[in-house]
Amino acid sequence: MSDQIIGLHHWFDSPPGRYLLAWEQARFDEAVADIFGYHSLQLGMPLLDGLRANRMPHQWLALGHEGFAVSGLWGGLGGHDDADPSTPPRRPVDLLAEPLALPFAEGSLDLLVLPHTLELSIDPHATLREVERVLVPEGRVVISGLNPASLWGLRQRRARLYQRMGKGHLYLPDVGEFIGYRRLRDWLRLLSFEVESAQFGCYRPAVRSTQWLERFGFMDPLGERWWPIFGAAYFVVAVKRVHGMRLLGPAWRTQRQRAAGTVPIANRAHAAGGPAAPRVQAPDRATKTPLRQRDTARKDRNTV
Repeated sequence: MSDQIIGLHHWFDSPPGRYLLAWEQARFDEAVADIFGYHSLQLGMPLLDGLRANRMPHQWLALGHEGFAVSGLWGGLGGHDDADPSTPPRRPVDLLAEPLALPFAEGSLDLLVLPHTLELSIDPHATLREVERVLVPEGRVVISGLNPASLWGLRQRRARLYQRMGKGHLYLPDVGEFIGYRRLRDWLRLLSFEVESAQFGCYRPAVRSTQWLERFGFMDPLGERWWPIFGAAYFVVAVKRVHGMRLLGPAWRTQRQRAAGTVPIANRAHAAGGPAAPRVQAPDRATKTPLRQRDTARKDRNTV
C-alpha cells in the first residue's frame, strides 16, 4: 500500500496530475467557502489544501498509514517541499489516524474533506460509515475521486489489458479499484446522506505532456456542455440528514369520530330580544277554493 501511495503522489507531480490537482483545488475552494461551523477535518492528500478557503476556527489535517510514506518524500510532515522550495508551504499534518477509526466523538465535526481518500482506503464503505458517525446533523462531506467512466479510465483499462500481455504502462496511478460516481451516490444514500451537488471535470484526453494538454484545452468547455458525466474526475458535496421523531398517540385517538349534527333554533332573534320574524299570512279562503271542493264540483258538472 505504501508503494501505491508514493506512486499516487509522484503522479500528481506529473503534467496531468497537476492539471487535475488545479481543477480539484478550485472546486474545493468554491465548495467550502460558505460552509460554517466550528470543527473541520481533511483526511489524506496533503498535496491539496481543501480547507484553505474555509473560515472555521478549528481545522485539522489527518493522515493514515500514508503519513509515514509521504514523510519520506518531503523530509517531514508539513512545510515546504525540499525538491521545490519556491512552492507555497503545505498545511502541517496534525493527526496520524486511520479513516476507519477517527479519534473524534460522535457528532463532533461540521465538515469533512476527502480528496481521493476513498480510493486509498482499505474499506471505503467503512470509511464512509465512520464519516457519518463523527459528522453533526446537517454536517457536510466533500469528496473528490477519479472517474472510471472517462477517457482517462478507458486508457487505464486498456493499459491493464496490455500489461497482461507483458507490454504497456499504466496512465493513472495503480491505487486499486476506482469508485464510480453512481456507486458512491448509492453508498451515501444508504448512510442517510443527501447529495447536494455533483460536478465533473478534466475533459482533456489522456496525454502526458504539458504541451498536448494545453492544445486540448478547448475540450473542457465542450465537455461540460456535451458530455458532462465523462470527466476524468468527479466532485461531490453531501449533507448528513437526520430525521426527527414523531410521537405516536394512543390507539383510540386514531379512530374517526362522528361529527355532531347542528340543530336549528326557531325564532332565535326573537328570543335574544331582537325584532321578531315577519309572520306569513294564510291565503284567503274566500278567494282560494280548496282542491277537494274543486274536484267535487268538476264531477257534478260532468254528471249533469
